[in-house]
Amino acid sequence: MLRNIRLLFLGICTFLMLNSFLQQENKTRLFVIGDSTVKNGRGDGSNGQWGWGSFIANYFDQNKIEVRNQALGGTSTRTFYNNPKLWQQVLDNIRPGDYVIMQFGHNDSSPVVDTLRARGTLKGNGDEYEEVINPLLKQNEMVYSYGFYLRRFVKNIQDKGATAIICSPIPRNSWEGEKVRKSNYADWAKEAAIQSGAHFIPLQDLIISVYEKEGQQKVKSTYFGEKDATHTIKEGAELNAKLVANYLKSNSNIGLKKFLK
Repeated sequence: MLRNIRLLFLGICTFLMLNSFLQQENKTRLFVIGDSTVKNGRGDGSNGQWGWGSFIANYFDQNKIEVRNQALGGTSTRTFYNNPKLWQQVLDNIRPGDYVIMQFGHNDSSPVVDTLRARGTLKGNGDEYEEVINPLLKQNEMVYSYGFYLRRFVKNIQDKGATAIICSPIPRNSWEGEKVRKSNYADWAKEAAIQSGAHFIPLQDLIISVYEKEGQQKVKSTYFGEKDATHTIKEGAELNAKLVANYLKSNSNIGLKKFLK
């Protein structure tokens, strides 16, 4: 009798564990990719700086969707796309019905060829390219525009039956009088989204609207530390994540509203 009870108990436990595993495997996934303004370091604020991707999961119902922040600091569209340990690993895990939010741009303005990172892309959203010798890879490489790589991401995502969402890069704490300086990369990101049929989040403009209402001094003391004018501290990353979530909630056509709390 005792043996039968034990077997029944083990059977129930096995069933519950298997059911939980299957529910987790079948859950919709949201992948977030980008640079250090999306995930800074390990994403735990150990250096005092945070990316907004570290807080975006807080706005979603974890019983309905799994959020994976797979951004990596120092990357550009070019280096994230071309590194098989980065984009390919994300792509291999994307299933029909999943979502991918991407935000790049801050590192795309770096030199196309240098011995440090060789991560720059051509400016714009065109199809032009430049053949270079990559000193890090020690081989020829075709380098395309910022927008071109974004459109490649989108094509890969759509081919998987998933939904692609492009964010314009967050603004730096850089001002001209009472106005925050805008980046051309935001315009190119929007162009790439329109051209590729991806959704677009005008994150730069959403953040600037808040910054200009609060003023330069408050922005500097509240959202940025003393290290630089690009990477936010916790409060800044939390603001940016909130703005992304609010935009997703207000634009139900993107499809993520039903997963938000």
